Amino acid sequence: MQKYIPLLARIFLSAIFIKSGIDKIFNIEGTTKYMEANGIPFAGLILIPTIIVLVGGGLSVLLGYKARWGALLLIGFLIPATLIFHTDLSQRIQEIQFMKNLGLMGGLMMVVAFGAGAISFDERK
Repeated sequence: MQKYIPLLARIFLSAIFIKSGIDKIFNIEGTTKYMEANGIPFAGLILIPTIIVLVGGGLSVLLGYKARWGALLLIGFLIPATLIFHTDLSQRIQEIQFMKNLGLMGGLMMVVAFGAGAISFDERK
């Protein structure tokens, strides 16, 4: 039973990143406008690498393939995204998003520290 827990955790943890990246693919114009409204220069150019980080990092964690690197990549994305988009803590929704991102970073740090677990490509022999 214990060997399945990291797999389940990776599924839950990676889902938000994969879905967010896919959502951005299907709403490039809206996402670009949102980024520009938040002061992101060259939002259209930054969006493509953002999508790659979200989907690629999410798949890395999900599959447990180079999961530590995928988790580090996602943490590297979350830090500036949190500080840019979710610092108006006077707005309840932004406070929730800020705290959610801290929780996601905590989960990703567990992957960095302990790896993907027994059921993963990283542990295949």
